[in-house]
Amino acid sequence: MIQIIVGLALCTLGSICSQEMCRDLVTEVEKLLKSSHSHTKKKAALCAARMVNKVPELVDSFVPLTRALLSEKNHGVMLSGVVLVTELCQVSPESVPHFRKQVGSLVKALKSLTLSGYSPDYDVSGISDPFLQVKILRLLRALGRGDPETSDAVNDILAQVATNTETAKNVGNSILYEVVLTIMDINSESGLRVLAVNILGRFLLNNDKNIRYVALNTLLKTAHADHGAVQRHRSTIVECLKDPDVSIRRRAMELCFALINDSNVRTLTKEILDFLETADTEFKSYIASNLILTAEKHSPTQRWHVDTILKVLVKAGNFVDDQLVPGLIHLFAGMTSLHAYIVQHLFVALGDDISQQSLVRIGVWCVGEYGDVLLTGASTDDELIEVSETEVLDILEAVLKSAHSSLVTQNFALTAVMKLSSRFSEMNDRIQSIVARYGESMDVELQQRSVEYSMLFTAYSHMRNGLLERMPLPEGKSIITTNETIGGEEEMAADRPAQLAPETHQMPVRSEER
Repeated sequence: MIQIIVGLALCTLGSICSQEMCRDLVTEVEKLLKSSHSHTKKKAALCAARMVNKVPELVDSFVPLTRALLSEKNHGVMLSGVVLVTELCQVSPESVPHFRKQVGSLVKALKSLTLSGYSPDYDVSGISDPFLQVKILRLLRALGRGDPETSDAVNDILAQVATNTETAKNVGNSILYEVVLTIMDINSESGLRVLAVNILGRFLLNNDKNIRYVALNTLLKTAHADHGAVQRHRSTIVECLKDPDVSIRRRAMELCFALINDSNVRTLTKEILDFLETADTEFKSYIASNLILTAEKHSPTQRWHVDTILKVLVKAGNFVDDQLVPGLIHLFAGMTSLHAYIVQHLFVALGDDISQQSLVRIGVWCVGEYGDVLLTGASTDDELIEVSETEVLDILEAVLKSAHSSLVTQNFALTAVMKLSSRFSEMNDRIQSIVARYGESMDVELQQRSVEYSMLFTAYSHMRNGLLERMPLPEGKSIITTNETIGGEEEMAADRPAQLAPETHQMPVRSEER
């Protein structure tokens, strides 16, 4: 009976103690850690972990007592000791080298749990004390981080746990998840890392959406370190883009972007473009902007680069970040050999849809700058395109009148119309009429442009051709490469990683499902 009362007192002390109480009662807790009763020692170890968290300078009081706790045969006491040591390592990194001396006993205990048969006192769904296994794995991860010698000492046991743990129940999946995190966090062997990624690959095939979510989230963290191993599961990851669960689609999309390299850019970009058509509105800005950045970084040819950007603009022009529009104009202007191809495709796209604002702004700029190329009858995709001056002006005038066009887009279009006065030979009267129409616009910027451009037809007509010459070719790299994380990054960061918790015998539920 007295042990129960002492246990209640220790639980209360750990929950409500102030810093002053911790300092006053630390010696009492130290005495109870040496008690012969396992229940008392267990509660004292948990209380000590709370006290250390509140008063870090008490670390030295408990460090000498941890060795006996880690060698206990009682699972409850050992579990509490592992929790205390883990807390000491977090609060006082200077104590980590001291606890690395206990790695051998921890490995021995974990091996015993993994290889032991049925134990009615600690069995959970056919696995011996998964709670203790998870806590030991977390402690080994903290001790092995940044230490090659400790990492070598735990490599074998990690491989044993990974190969001997059943995956039929979520309890086993929880242990495997901790094994994967430990392998990835220490200086483990390359073969072990491949094994960890393969475990996550099996998670992706699981029917439980929470398991798939955790696998995608962990693979996303792992992709930069073991890119090749994660690439082997690319097809499964791409399939997750079609999952009905929005969180899984989000993580799969982020992982697809992380996996893109020079060798697979065509395949993955095609998959992401297909996903873009059916993606939720909240994803489209992130996908569109990152596709443009990816095409800039990994494009195999200029023609493919242009085609990819045009597809993004056509499918999700309203979701391309405004900051990228000047960069794309800069990019297209620098591709002198593809000016005809670019302006013709943009003109065709404008004829089909003038509601996509980024597409319209880039399109009208290119039409205004290289509008004379449209009249040459050059071929696009082996089809001859013949465009008249009237058709070009019809499109630009439609943009100016469209209810979809913002004031910025109208300014782009008005300037494009004006530029065509020096490129077209028979439409100056119509161009002058269109420009003059906005001399009384309610928007000051549009009105100012209209008045200034109209003056170029009258008082300064001799300067018009010189002022409206083509822009000089840009120098240096496209400014797109300077915009590393544009569009939707805040939304993507809102969904935080989950952890597998054996205490609940199920995968964690994500925030949006609670």
